[in-house]
Amino acid sequence: MKIILCGKGGCGKSTVATLLAREYQKEGKNVLVIDSDESNYGLHRQLGFDLPEDFTHYFGGKKGAYRVLDEKGRVFDSRWHFSDIPEKFMSGEENLHLMAIGKIAEAEEGCACGIGFTGKMFLDNLEADEGDIVITDTEAGVEHFGRGLDRCADVILMIIDPSYESIHLSEKIYDMGKALEKPVFFVINKADAEQAAMVRETIRDKDAVIAEIPAQTDIMMAGLKGEPLSCDSPGINEIVDRLVNLNKNKGVLC
Repeated sequence: MKIILCGKGGCGKSTVATLLAREYQKEGKNVLVIDSDESNYGLHRQLGFDLPEDFTHYFGGKKGAYRVLDEKGRVFDSRWHFSDIPEKFMSGEENLHLMAIGKIAEAEEGCACGIGFTGKMFLDNLEADEGDIVITDTEAGVEHFGRGLDRCADVILMIIDPSYESIHLSEKIYDMGKALEKPVFFVINKADAEQAAMVRETIRDKDAVIAEIPAQTDIMMAGLKGEPLSCDSPGINEIVDRLVNLNKNKGVLC
């Protein structure tokens, strides 16, 4: 199953991606977390892993993938499985691994288009076998929709924090997801009971809200210190349960 997480900057995408990955790992799933955010250097720390080598280097850098396109517009000549990913492009532990598509490392090195293109081609080519979970953490906003990344997903999870900007963005993401014929669900994050109720009241499709995750001091402190997230969180089980039901109805491998 391929899950894409999205939302505005600072809403908690990487935190939810980490907690969700750990929950699936506890359930015995094989989990691959894909860091497709070229400017965020925090996800690997939350997982407690080293930052792996940029996957764009597999093609010789950000511009390399464009140069190896075949006549059909592909950069892969066969479907990949988890076991096909070269070890140097992953970090992690048993049943849970992280790969980073690419990072902007230097001033004036150019735009992130090559990184986005590589991520889209890879996720589209990646075969999730039974028991495999792919969690992709995207950059803030909706550029990944423009790049076509979300077409590769089985489900889109938008993380909403209690802010006007986040609620407004949810409308755009919901409509974009539906245009791609992808299920879109919302997770309310870092909100107290009153704030969560206000967000739910504002959301057009209230049934699309599948979980609430309150602000937690231990998670916030771990993030501040750059330490791994070692705690459970309310709401994560609800996400997993809802996606299990989605899989049963849609026939998606879980």
